[in-house]
Amino acid sequence: MVTLAMFPLGSVLFPHAPLPLRVFEPRYLTMVGRLLDEDDPQFGVVLIERGHEVGGGDRRSGVGTMARLVSVAAGGDVLHAVAVGTERFTIDQWLDDDPYPRAEVTPLPDLEWNEALTPLHSEAEAIVRRALGRAPEARWDADTELAENPLTAAWQLAAIAPLGEYDQYTLLRSTTAGGLLRQVIDLTLEAELLWSAE
Repeated sequence: MVTLAMFPLGSVLFPHAPLPLRVFEPRYLTMVGRLLDEDDPQFGVVLIERGHEVGGGDRRSGVGTMARLVSVAAGGDVLHAVAVGTERFTIDQWLDDDPYPRAEVTPLPDLEWNEALTPLHSEAEAIVRRALGRAPEARWDADTELAENPLTAAWQLAAIAPLGEYDQYTLLRSTTAGGLLRQVIDLTLEAELLWSAE
């Protein structure tokens, strides 16, 4: 069990995906300041299921992703930070704010890659790239580059697939690499059907 500073957000962070942050709440400015004093500045990100990012009083998901702070730049009263997702965890217990949210977490084991999944990976990538080219408001380009490591790339596909937060949260909770890729395919195809029906 590990105690982590937590940053609940209205979006899902995946392993190996970038996380740009605009930090302005005093409690999170304090959190970033403390993280910068650490050798390995990591914090947890969980999806807010109900409520808002600002001010607290939210309901948070039980599975999240550790984020490693890679850069911080000051801009007036705001910090512009970039972090990258590392490993997933489950929430064991929320602790009292200090002054930012904190929780005791248990890291989840990494998914395991099997070369037999390569065709499924190729199919998932083709479907996600096609969907990105057609999505009404995609945050990522259809030609977004993926890592060479197939498991890293599978998580990155989950991150760039043009899906809503709850579908992304379903992907984050995957227990096998094959299950992750199949869900990426199924959920992306469902999303495409919804757009074409509009």
